Amino acid sequence: MKTLVKKLDFYVPLERLACQCHGEYLCAFLDSSLEGEQGRYSILGRNPWLTFYEREGQCYKNGEKIPESIEEALDSYLKENREENFSSLPVVSGALGYFSYEYGKKAEGIQRKSSAGMPDAWFTFYDNLIIEDRRKKEIYITARGMLKAAEDSLSQTEKWIFECMKKPEIPVPLKHGKTADFQADFDREDYKKAIDHMIEYIRAGDIYIANMTQQLTMISKKEPYEVFRYLRTHNPSPFGAYFNYGDFQIVCASPERFLKVQNGQVETRPVKGTRKRGETKEEDERLKQELANSEKDRSELLMIVDLERNDLNHVCRPWSVKVTEHFGVETYATVFHLVSTVTGELKENASLMDLIKAAFPGGSITGAPKIRAMEIIDELERSSRGIYTGSIGYLALDGSCDFNIVIRTTVCENGRYHLGVGGGITCESDTEFEYEEILQKAKAIREAVYDGENG
Repeated sequence: MKTLVKKLDFYVPLERLACQCHGEYLCAFLDSSLEGEQGRYSILGRNPWLTFYEREGQCYKNGEKIPESIEEALDSYLKENREENFSSLPVVSGALGYFSYEYGKKAEGIQRKSSAGMPDAWFTFYDNLIIEDRRKKEIYITARGMLKAAEDSLSQTEKWIFECMKKPEIPVPLKHGKTADFQADFDREDYKKAIDHMIEYIRAGDIYIANMTQQLTMISKKEPYEVFRYLRTHNPSPFGAYFNYGDFQIVCASPERFLKVQNGQVETRPVKGTRKRGETKEEDERLKQELANSEKDRSELLMIVDLERNDLNHVCRPWSVKVTEHFGVETYATVFHLVSTVTGELKENASLMDLIKAAFPGGSITGAPKIRAMEIIDELERSSRGIYTGSIGYLALDGSCDFNIVIRTTVCENGRYHLGVGGGITCESDTEFEYEEILQKAKAIREAVYDGENG
């Protein structure tokens, strides 16, 4: 079976189409709202036909229990239905979904904390993908032909797009600068004490670095897609996402790529180090240079780069793993980030699931050594991370994938927004600075969630 691909002879921003279908069950939108080298393509999944999800170790296929794990089920399906992609697009057929941090704990044999009702991993195969090339201002539609003839599916998708374009555009949400109140699973002093305990583990030689997280909960009448629209407008990101799973919705504005594979080439881009944006041009530049020259942040990133290189070496060709960018500073609406890029060449007999098993969860949000850091995280953190610090992205039938690190992300369940925020801890960490940094990281989503009453 061959997936059909059609380039439309007109352009419409993909977010305008997502506005018309975000309420559909299993609507999936991978959104590169920050256009640039990392954020070129956006993908909208429609007409789902096959789902795999895993809850507490049990995998379900289209809602029915199956004996395989989700990684086994996905690996088998991708291998049995492999299809080359001869287009210039990153993906034309495949599954969109997520792996949660809790899924990663299972793989490492670490007991999971009880969490909200969302599955630990969920991937949906779509009959149609609508793909936006933001750089070239082009729209493509694809049809797999699983629900109806591929030619008819293409035609109906194009007709649906025309109908969407007839509807008035929804105004861009205006910036207000107010933030939603929250309840946290740590107060300030308890969080600082937990960091002190983590530093004790570092000084004892258990770990070099670890990520310490707390969970915030906000109550808001604002609809999840409106939160997403505010976030993408005023805090654009290259690896954003909106998913509607019925009982819960995921709103993501991640700046960090976890894993990308294309034509056998692997890339990971760990982020470590954050500074807020300045109030003036001079302050902005000072804070940017402060991050670029920070020995603490550079040493944090260096340790994580070494961890990622080790992870990739398990599944990449010998001598192919390289650091191609080190200590770059990336600029976002509210913060600066320090970032590096590690690349490698996947072994011929290694699958996408082999790669994910070797590298997940990402080292930038666990620590080094990874397993011991995850054990200490589990001891000191008070709540399940859920999807936070997991990965959102796609698995393509041609053996490619692209996943983010789930940060700057909130999950909505019946008007309650759950937000994980954290930071890397080393023996040099200042507990007060670390607490203030997580508040800065939470600011953009707290602002997006604000509904006029909960501030």
